Amino acid sequence: MTQATQSKPKFAPQISVPATYMRGGTSKGTFFKLSDLPERCQVAGSARDKFLLRVIGSPDPYGKQIDGLGNGSSSTSKTVILSKASQADHDVNYLFGQVNIAKPMIDWAGNCGNLTAAVGACAINMGLVDADKVANSIDEGVDSGSCEVRIWQENIGKTIIAHVPVYKDENGKVQVQETGDFELDGVTFPAAEVKIEFIDPVDSSSDMFPTNNLVDDFDVSGCGLDKDSIKATFISAGIPTIFMKAEDLGFTGTELQGDINSDSETLAKLEKIRARGGVAMGLFTDESEAQSSQHIPKIAWVASAQSYTSSSGKEVKATDIDLVVRAMSMGQLHHAMMGTAAVAIAAAATTQGTIVNQAAGAGELSEVRFGHPSGTLLVGGKTEQIDGRWQAKKVSMSRSARRIMVGEVFVPADAF
Repeated sequence: MTQATQSKPKFAPQISVPATYMRGGTSKGTFFKLSDLPERCQVAGSARDKFLLRVIGSPDPYGKQIDGLGNGSSSTSKTVILSKASQADHDVNYLFGQVNIAKPMIDWAGNCGNLTAAVGACAINMGLVDADKVANSIDEGVDSGSCEVRIWQENIGKTIIAHVPVYKDENGKVQVQETGDFELDGVTFPAAEVKIEFIDPVDSSSDMFPTNNLVDDFDVSGCGLDKDSIKATFISAGIPTIFMKAEDLGFTGTELQGDINSDSETLAKLEKIRARGGVAMGLFTDESEAQSSQHIPKIAWVASAQSYTSSSGKEVKATDIDLVVRAMSMGQLHHAMMGTAAVAIAAAATTQGTIVNQAAGAGELSEVRFGHPSGTLLVGGKTEQIDGRWQAKKVSMSRSARRIMVGEVFVPADAF
C-alpha cells in the first residue's frame, strides 16, 4: 500500500525593503532610498509602479487602503524615492509619486510641496547629504543651526532649497532637529520649522500664465453652473492650477471638507470644470484625458478675507488673513492646502491683476496670509515680467516634518 504524497501549497513569500514613513507639512508618505529598492524597481516602469501601489495598499475599492501604508486620503497616499544628486550643486534627487486610491495608477507628473519639507531631513538621515556638509552646518561655539539642502525635484526639473534645523547631540554629532514649537495649521502637534524656497518655479522658456492672460473668460458651458462663462486665472507655478472666484461656483470660500466631499453632484461638477480647464491650459487635447491625470491641474476658488471656523474649531478672523482659498486634490477638497498649490497661490497673489491678487486686496504684494480649511498659511513670492513673459523668481513658505517610522516594509514577492 502506497501512501499518497501531499503537495505543498504554493504561495508567494514576502520581501522586505528599508523604508521611512514621514510626515511632511500636512501630508504623509513612504520614503525609499533608490538603491534599497528591488533591482527591477530602480528604474521607472510597471514593476516600480506595482511595487509602490502594493506598499500603499492600492487599488482599493473600499477606499481605505487597509492592506497598506496609505490612510485613504490623497494627503497620505504618497511615495517618495530619494537618491544621490545627479545635478551639479545639488545634494539629493527627489522623485514623487501620487498614488491613486481606487485605481491602479501612480501620477508622476507633479511635485508634492508638503512632502518637500521632509526631503531634506530624510536625505540627511539616509546619508545622502555629504557628511562634511552636515557636520559643518553649525558654527563653532554654538549647539544648533541650519543645514541647507539643495534638492533637485525630478518630476518637474526644478531646484528647491530646504533649510533643515540641526543640533549637536551629547557626542557632538550633528543631527536633524525634528521637535520644536513651530505650529502648522492642519497638523496637531508642533515641530521644528523647515523653511522652503522654490527657485524659479516656472521655466524661463515657458509662460507662467499659459494662456498669456492674467485673467481669462473661461468657458464652463455644460459644466453644471448657472452661467456659461466665468473669470479664471490659469497659472503654472508649483503645479498647474485654475483659480476661480468662489461666488462664481456658488461657494463662499469658507467651505470645509464635509461641505464638498459628501456632495457627489458638486464633485462631478468640479471635476468637469477641472477637465475643461486642463484643455484650456494646454495640458490635455481632450477632456477625457483628465481621467488619467488626476494630480494635475488643480482647481481652487478664492474670496476676500472673511471670518470662519476651521475644521479644528479654531476661529479664523478676517483681520488676520488677506484672503480665503479652497483647493481640490485628487477629486476631494483638501483638508488644508497642498504645498504646490501654495506655491501657485504665492505666485498669483504677488502678480498684480490676477484673480488671487484681486481677492487679496490687489496692489503690490510680496507675501500673503490665506485662510484654508484647517487654518492659515503665510507664503511669499517675487514675480516679474521679463521680455513680456511673467516669471516667478522665488516662492517661500515654512512647513515642518517628522519621522514617524524607520524600518522595513513588506510586500508579497508576486505583487510586482
